Amino acid sequence: MATTPDNLLHTPLHELHLSLGARMVPFAGYAMPVQYPAGLMAEHLHTRSAAGLFDVSHMGQLRLVGPDAADAFESLIPVDVIDLPVGKQRYGLLLNDEGGIIDDLMFFKRQDDIFVIVNGACKVGDIAHIQTRIGARCQVIPMPEMALLALQGPQAVAALSRLAPGVEKLVFMSGGHFRVQAGAASIEVFLTRSGYTGEDGFEISVPQSQAEALARALLAQPEVKPVGLGARNSLRLEAGLPLYGNDIDHSTTPVEAGLNWAMQKVRRSEGARAGGFPGAAKILAQLAGGAAALARKRVGLVALERVPVREHTELQTPSGARIGEVTSGLLGPTIDRPVAMAYVTPECSALGTRLNAIVRGKPVPMEVVAMPFVPTRYYRG
Repeated sequence: MATTPDNLLHTPLHELHLSLGARMVPFAGYAMPVQYPAGLMAEHLHTRSAAGLFDVSHMGQLRLVGPDAADAFESLIPVDVIDLPVGKQRYGLLLNDEGGIIDDLMFFKRQDDIFVIVNGACKVGDIAHIQTRIGARCQVIPMPEMALLALQGPQAVAALSRLAPGVEKLVFMSGGHFRVQAGAASIEVFLTRSGYTGEDGFEISVPQSQAEALARALLAQPEVKPVGLGARNSLRLEAGLPLYGNDIDHSTTPVEAGLNWAMQKVRRSEGARAGGFPGAAKILAQLAGGAAALARKRVGLVALERVPVREHTELQTPSGARIGEVTSGLLGPTIDRPVAMAYVTPECSALGTRLNAIVRGKPVPMEVVAMPFVPTRYYRG
């Protein structure tokens, strides 16, 4: 029986979730589907083999408008905004003055604005922060009238291209405006070829009033099944993607989190626009100093026994010294092995290092491995 908690916000797909038998849970102030009757494992594996449809309408969407928008936004994140071509998307990190991560986000350079997507649990604070810091330099326009769907998996392009011809020409981190045929309706959407699972796929911004019609049209495709938050979490963990609030937060710098790749050379020391973002002195010093400049570092772990290791589990050296803590962990459905992300001291972060996770008072041997745990399959053309 599908239920929904009281006193929570509902996405535009709430009634559809209930009709599909979803189990609803509180998440970021919303009633969200954690899984459907098929269950987390089936939903996860279906996304890896075909196409899963996710309701991510709790996420925050906003526009930055004005001739100074790119320069202004670049002052908040350690990322190259100015040189990003129109029609391309990039991952960004909103930082506090100590270099900690307020939120991670995606932004897209359009002809007339910068389109930004932030995490649902952070969106109120994010928008207020952006408005306070750069609202005098550009318009900061929230988009609460828009819903957001994600279609993910190797067959996502086949399903979506039937309804929106031309999307198959997009490559990873590109996008545009499209019309999607949903029965008799032609729905205008803005979509990008991107996502949070490690698979090929699309994120689709659609007016709330048309979100259910779009979702039903996608679910009518033979490749597509609904997928909840449970499988979204296991998919992103296998893909080595951090979850805000677990693996990154306001006390974590991008270098500690291993997100150096997200900071382009132009923003680093000796770059044409070096620094100029919050916490720049600390972050640039960490980049220059390497592991010696860090107190901790995010790593991937695989358990050497079939024992799932959950978040907040203590990590020790084989001799019993405490050296870190797990931030995300579960049995990876695709690889059928327990996997985890954790922060450990730099001297214990090298690939192949053996550690022990203390589970119910007993040591579970683990090994530091490269991420992602499952190879990504983004479409790059």
